[in-house]
Amino acid sequence: MTDIASSPTAPPSTAPSNPSSLSGAGLFALLTCASLPILDFFIVNVALPSMGRELRAGPALLELVVAGYGVAFAVLLVLGGRLGDTFGRRKLLLIAMTAFTLSSLACGLAPTAEVLVAARIVQGASAALLNPQVLATIAATTSGDRRNRAVSLYGAMAGVAMVVGQIVGGLLVAADLAGTSWRAVFLVNGPIGLLGFLLAWRTVPDTKSDRPAPIDAAGTVLLAVALTALLVPLSEGRAAGWPLWSWICLAICPLATIAFLRIERRKEEAGQLPLLPPSLFGFAGVRIGIGLMAPFMIAFGGFMFVMAIALQQGLRFGPVQAGLTLAPLAVTHLAASLIGPRLVSRFGSRVIHVAASIHLVAVVVLGVTVLRGWPNVTALDLAPGLALWGIASGSQIPMFLRIVLADLPRDRAGVGSGALITFQQASLALGAAVIGTLFLSLEAAQGDPGKAMAETLAALAALVILTLTISTRLPRRL
Repeated sequence: MTDIASSPTAPPSTAPSNPSSLSGAGLFALLTCASLPILDFFIVNVALPSMGRELRAGPALLELVVAGYGVAFAVLLVLGGRLGDTFGRRKLLLIAMTAFTLSSLACGLAPTAEVLVAARIVQGASAALLNPQVLATIAATTSGDRRNRAVSLYGAMAGVAMVVGQIVGGLLVAADLAGTSWRAVFLVNGPIGLLGFLLAWRTVPDTKSDRPAPIDAAGTVLLAVALTALLVPLSEGRAAGWPLWSWICLAICPLATIAFLRIERRKEEAGQLPLLPPSLFGFAGVRIGIGLMAPFMIAFGGFMFVMAIALQQGLRFGPVQAGLTLAPLAVTHLAASLIGPRLVSRFGSRVIHVAASIHLVAVVVLGVTVLRGWPNVTALDLAPGLALWGIASGSQIPMFLRIVLADLPRDRAGVGSGALITFQQASLALGAAVIGTLFLSLEAAQGDPGKAMAETLAALAALVILTLTISTRLPRRL
């Protein structure tokens, strides 16, 4: 892609302070490190029933296990990118990987639900420091086709981790290794985290911005307030009965957002580098890429959360069966992720149009399957729709990342990566909260999980149509 991410307002590009090239082993290390935070957002979904039974936790606390991680992850991502720009991305990656591994062990050893929630918040904060360093390092140490291939592999890894998280979670819970039950979904991060740390320590070059900016304290606080005020009540409001505090938070969110945008604009006009520079959105690639990614990730996060609930509580699948039901999605997503970049090189943005159309077909197929077969729907019945969903997601996710990062200046790598993953993670958390609440509310009101699932899929179809519409703004060649 050469033209959609350029802008007359773009600042001149500068070389990184350490222009070391990223080796294949270094890329593997980065992808290994980045896979854990993404996997851990989804791995708990199929383990929630076991957690609730063992820890005697109600719905509100169980939703905090998911929401606490997601909110901390989303809130601190841009700050994580800024810290990497300032102090060195490899250094921040190693520190964050250590913190993530230790907090994962704390989750696995948590004696109560309250301790688990606290450990999950720390785990989410560690993930927020870790993930921006991955894309920023790729952007700072690669260019041209090598960067496109690396970003495509990152997108493939991210999508597969989202699905495999629930598959692996189901297998670990059912295996009950040494009587660990649900705790294994966190304890497994110990050896993987250690491996990722050692690989990154040996193979990842260190980079940082030549012009590091001071921490934007006001912007950080206001962004944290805005995202927390939005995501916490949406995640917890239904389970808590929509108390007064949830409505107060939702009222605070737009006020904090407006204040954040004004402060960021003033800082940039004064020649400072704010937490999230408004000029980033002067790049057409950033605007269109995030516009495509946000509705897609909302739909994806909501779908994966609802599927975990519907399969286990609606169809009475065990954790292994629930996880393995998603295997067609994982397989086709991986295949499409690997093939997609080649197709884009040949056919351009038409690949994204076709993929979004396939996504819509997948939603319709799943909806018809649920309406016609519930409550006797089998994993085989769901396989065609899930396979189509995997083709669509695998073709699109790597392209969203490529569109956003294609021509960002290297000195904007950290803040650009942080902004990108913030929108991605916030959209996933928002999807799990909003779509999950919609499904659970419909199920409670109607007493019919099948009908509630079909109506939820109709809402997802609207989001897919939005992505399809925005994709028409892409240029023919990417």
